[in-house]
Amino acid sequence: MTAAQIDVASPVPASVEDVQSLLRDQAYITDRGLAIAIFLALKLQRPLFLEGEAGVGKTEIARALAAGLNTDLIRLQCYEGLDVNHAVYEWNHTRQLLEIRLMEARRGGDESADADIDLFSPQFLIKRPLLEAIDESRDRAPVLLIDELDRADEEFEGFLLELLADYQITIPELGSFHAAYPPVVVITSNRTREVHDALKRRCLYYWVDYPDYQKELQIVTARMPDAPRQLAQQVTSFIQELRDTELYKIPGVSETLDWTSALMALNMRQLEPEVIDDTLGIMLKYQDDIEAVRGEPVRSLLERSQNRGPRRGGRRG
Repeated sequence: MTAAQIDVASPVPASVEDVQSLLRDQAYITDRGLAIAIFLALKLQRPLFLEGEAGVGKTEIARALAAGLNTDLIRLQCYEGLDVNHAVYEWNHTRQLLEIRLMEARRGGDESADADIDLFSPQFLIKRPLLEAIDESRDRAPVLLIDELDRADEEFEGFLLELLADYQITIPELGSFHAAYPPVVVITSNRTREVHDALKRRCLYYWVDYPDYQKELQIVTARMPDAPRQLAQQVTSFIQELRDTELYKIPGVSETLDWTSALMALNMRQLEPEVIDDTLGIMLKYQDDIEAVRGEPVRSLLERSQNRGPRRGGRRG
């Protein structure tokens, strides 16, 4: 398939700046490094492999990209034990059984009556995300999100390698299905285990880190334009300070947005220690972390975040 065919079906942004603009229109703020990786993945038709901590916005990249390209988002959520029946296809056994009974009824006891039907025809096929993504009837490339691949078994990676090689799936009863327009593939991993190098080599790789103060503030204001400016600044500074604390699970950008939304629902225009204590469960998901921060540590964190002003970099190592 030529690049011209792909352009007609799903136009590729002409530059890295266009990628940033496309995502910004969907309220997703990206730095140039990630925009370059996305641009090259689109231009070279290579899967994009995104690693990073949970909550830094990896999944949201695929959503914003699909919306910006005006195409479908097809999501495969990975988990332990994921198999072909849930990822690719399965047969509608209930409908097949019903058809058998109807066929027997039509025969009415006459075994010579011609009432046969092919129980393994497309009408009995249930398409799962991977088969949907290479559906030959599509008029443009969808975005295929393979989310949290590190949660799936290693055997599933082997199957995925075959799919990414030529975007083709073979169903023994029906033959081969081949994508008319190869999907834009985004694979994410929270790095709970290492994904095999063989799969990574087929992809363009990018590590999605926690944002620095300026970028996170841009994210908050873009996603929540009604948030009071002072509140957005204080929330961002506090979250940045909190990420330097020894915690079991550091809050991500999704928690920043959730917390801002909750504070707005409480009609807060600026941070207060008591309100922070009362809403820690929105940012922190482990009781030990909440107990370690609640009370005097919250007041110290708030004071430090307000005194030092915007930070210049991301989380300190």
